[in-house]
Amino acid sequence: MRRAKKAHAKHEDYLQYASDEGALVFMSGWMGIDLSKYDLDEPIGNVKSNAIQSTVANFQQAGDDGKEWKVRDIARLGNIGGLGPRVVGSPDEVADFLQDWVDETDVDGFNLAYAITPGTFEDIVEFIVPELQRRGVYQTQYTPGTLRQKLHGRGDRLPEEHRGASYRVHTTAKV
Repeated sequence: MRRAKKAHAKHEDYLQYASDEGALVFMSGWMGIDLSKYDLDEPIGNVKSNAIQSTVANFQQAGDDGKEWKVRDIARLGNIGGLGPRVVGSPDEVADFLQDWVDETDVDGFNLAYAITPGTFEDIVEFIVPELQRRGVYQTQYTPGTLRQKLHGRGDRLPEEHRGASYRVHTTAKV
């Protein structure tokens, strides 16, 4: 419970630095419309653009509580990390969320957004990865070698017959 409280406190601290204007710039780029033209309390249904109608429809459907979404809600949704779900909690709670998602959707990986770099990634490595490893759902060891070797099994360099191999630089420098 202590770790969950610390995680929520860190999240609240990050929110202090978030700005509606910055989030709307970010979200405008994703949505293809300049949201700065709209008042923060403008209902999303008044935002007219063919480019974002499906996104707007998703926002409106996501409002389970029946409230009318406003431009301010888009800013708050995107103020840390973008449109994906924001999971804040103890390592157990975050691992439970990730495992539930894998079980329900059969995804085989995650693209993680971040609030700060490298801090968010350090937290994931320090707290979440060990919990997932303890549960046996995250590797603890890796096969040695380069990605090329792992993917193709033909060594760490392009094979001689590969077109790109002709661009190798051969040096005869003595060390």
